[in-house]
Formats: sequence, C-alpha cells, structure tokens
Amino acid sequence: MFSSYMIFDGMNSVERATRLRLILSKSWKMFILAAIYGCMNILSFIALRNIDAGTFTVVAQCKILTTATFSAIMLNREYSWTKWRSFIQLMVGVVLFSAPLWDHSNDVSGAQKSTSAQFNFIIGISAVAVEVTLSGFASIYFEKVIKTDNIQLGIWDRNFQLALGSFPIYVGFMFWHAVSCTESTGNKCEVMFGGWSLMAVVCSMFGAGGGLLVALSIKYGDSILKTLATTGSIILSSLLDHFLLGGPLSPVMICGGIQVVLAICNYTFDATVSDEQVFSSIEAGKTLEGKTCDDEEKGEHADRKIKP
Repeated sequence: MFSSYMIFDGMNSVERATRLRLILSKSWKMFILAAIYGCMNILSFIALRNIDAGTFTVVAQCKILTTATFSAIMLNREYSWTKWRSFIQLMVGVVLFSAPLWDHSNDVSGAQKSTSAQFNFIIGISAVAVEVTLSGFASIYFEKVIKTDNIQLGIWDRNFQLALGSFPIYVGFMFWHAVSCTESTGNKCEVMFGGWSLMAVVCSMFGAGGGLLVALSIKYGDSILKTLATTGSIILSSLLDHFLLGGPLSPVMICGGIQVVLAICNYTFDATVSDEQVFSSIEAGKTLEGKTCDDEEKGEHADRKIKP
C-alpha cells in the first residue's frame, strides 16, 4: 500500500492507468522473485519441524557465503581475501552468539537418538541448505534487476510488483493451512484473519517496513552490506533483550558479538585494491597521459605558427 501511494501520488487517472499498465507488463521478473521467497518460507517451516532452532540458526548463517558467491558470479564482483576472511569470521561470531540455542538443542537431541530422528535431521539440514542457497540467489537477483535491468523502474515500482506476485502465493498458503487444520482437528478453521490480534498487526507492519528498508539498502548499497547489517542487528536485539527483558548474555555470547563487530569492521575498512581498480587506474593514467601529449603537440604547433 505504501509503495502504491509513492507511485501514484499526484497523478491523474490517465497517468495512473498508463503507469499501472507499464508496471504490470514488466512484472514477470519480480514474480519469479516472489515465487522464490514463497519457496524459502516453505523450506524454513520444513527445516524447523525437523531440526532444532540452534542447528537452523547456525546453518542459516551460510547465507553470508552464498550471497557473496552469487555476487561474484552474477555481478562479476571481486572480493579480496580480507573480505572473504571477514565473511567466515562473521559466521563464526554468529555461531558463538547462538550458544544458548546450542545448549538447549544438546538437551533435546540427547533424548532423541533414533533412526527416525536421524532421518528428520537429514531432511531439516537439506531444507535449510536449499533455503540458504535460494536466499543468496534472491538477494543478488533483486539487486541485479534493480541496478542493471534495461528498463529502470523505481524501487517503489519493483516493490509493488513483488507484492502483486506474492499476494496469490500467500493466499494459497492460507487456504492450504485452513484445509489441513480442518482435516486434523475436525473443526472448520478460518481462512482469512484467523488468530489475528493487535500485536500480530503491529508485527506485520514492522515486517513490511523492514522489507522496504531492505529494498532501499540494496538499491543504495548492495546485498553484502544488507547481510552485514542484518547480522549486526542480531547483536543489537540480543543486547536489548538482555537489558530490557532479562535475556541471556554469557561470556561466549560476548566473544561472539566482538567477533561480529570485528568482522564488519574488517569488511568495511578493507583497503585492498582489486585487480579491476588497478586496471581502471592504469587506463585512466593512459588516457590522462595521452591527453597531455596531445595538448603538448597542439601547443608546439601553435608556437610554430606564431614564429615568423
């Protein structure tokens, strides 16, 4: 709704109809992204039903590496060894920061040593691995569409297209949930707005606002910076949880938080010059040198004309 307001505000009916036709005719790329996000949500549910939250959190941090890998493949970006080291350091920091989840998962897994549990573990790990791969691809795909597409639509246009593609997918999820709930309980379950409360509405609004901020961060930054900021927010939210709600904050978590901060600093302040930058500098130097020689030749030619 906010994206549609930003797009159509101040337009008359004819301009709105023309703009809407243009947006709809160029929506197929964002419909692909909406389908990917839908698959990611399904895979997250499958993973969390088969593995514990600690394992899911740790494996999910591989999206840092998958995002960087797809960035190098799809956008032809080059990252120095310092940046790759900061990615691994960031993953280690988040793993350490998830120590309370690991402690809980060890207690649960100790009571569940069976063939079915091992099979569920394989399914869960496979689901989260595919979800992490799709997450890295989706981030870079969205960035590529926004920045390199021949038809340069605005960030609000792209968000509007993504919402249009997501709407039928999530309505289908709601109907599927209602049917499965009815079959399992024997009572008719609500399809629309079942179980909604004021807190649910507030959380959904915050989630929508977060989606807009993610789109803006990719537009004016890149997917790697977005991933770094998201990881840093884990530290901030955990600190707020500790000081406001009495959540856990162990020495291992503090070490993990320091690792995350150092990794972000290593990535941000990396002064390594890439081969592409060196090549650009050489080409710029050659261009400047050629221009200087041309200017000198023109000056000499002018001097000859002036002399009797």
